[in-house]
Amino acid sequence: MKNIKALTFDTGGTILDWHSGFKEAFRITGERYNYTKDWGFLANELRRRSLKSMLNLGETELPNYNFDDAHKFILLELIKEHNLAKFTNEDIHYIAYETPHNFKCWNDFPRILPKLRETYMVCSFTILSYRIIIDTARKNQLSWDAVFSCEGIKKYKILPEAYQSVARSLQLEPEQCLMVACHNFDLDAAKGVGFKTAFVRRPDEWGAEGPPDPNPNPDHDIIVDSFPDLLKKLDKNLR
Repeated sequence: MKNIKALTFDTGGTILDWHSGFKEAFRITGERYNYTKDWGFLANELRRRSLKSMLNLGETELPNYNFDDAHKFILLELIKEHNLAKFTNEDIHYIAYETPHNFKCWNDFPRILPKLRETYMVCSFTILSYRIIIDTARKNQLSWDAVFSCEGIKKYKILPEAYQSVARSLQLEPEQCLMVACHNFDLDAAKGVGFKTAFVRRPDEWGAEGPPDPNPNPDHDIIVDSFPDLLKKLDKNLR
C-alpha cells in the first residue's frame, strides 16, 4: 500500500447521491400532474436499468450511446410502464439530463478531496458521461486531477480494458492505483487486473431499499465507513 500513487474513484454512487436527486425530480414532476407513485422505487429502477445497460458496453463493438442516452431511453420505458403519459419532453429532459448533471455529492467527500490530493493523484474513473462529471464537479466545487470516463475509453466497466487503460494513461502499474468504490462489482474487477481496492460503505445510496451489495468483499485492501476514515487509513499506511 505504500506504493500507491493514484486514487481512482467510482463516482456515480460513491461520490454522488443519485437516489435523492432522481427521487426529488420524479416527485416534483409527478405531483404537477397529480400522479401518486413510489418515486423512490422509480428512481432506483431508472438507476438499476440504466446501469445494467452500461456495464460491459464496448465488449464486442464500439458503444453507440453514453450514460445520458441510457438515462433517457430507460426513463421512456418507465413512463410507458407506469402510466406517466402526461410527462412532456421538457419533463423528460429535466429528469434524465438536468437532474444527473446537478447531483449533489455526499457531505463527507468535498473536505477530504483536497487532503487526498496532497499525497495522491485523485481521479474520477466512471461510466458516467464526461459532461455529467464536468457539471457535477463544478456544482460541488470538486477539483479532480483527472477524469477518466469510459465514454472516452470506449470500453466500459467491468471490462478489464477499462481499468488497464486508466493505469496506462497515468503511467503507473495497476498495483500503484487504488480503486475506491461502494460497489463490489467495480472493486472486484479492478482487483482482477492488479489494482488495490478500497470499499467505502454507502448504506443510503439506494434510499430505503438499501444497496444490493452492502457487505464488502473481505479481500479488499481497505474497508471504511466514510471518506474521513479512508484518509486516516491511507495516512496510517504511509507511516
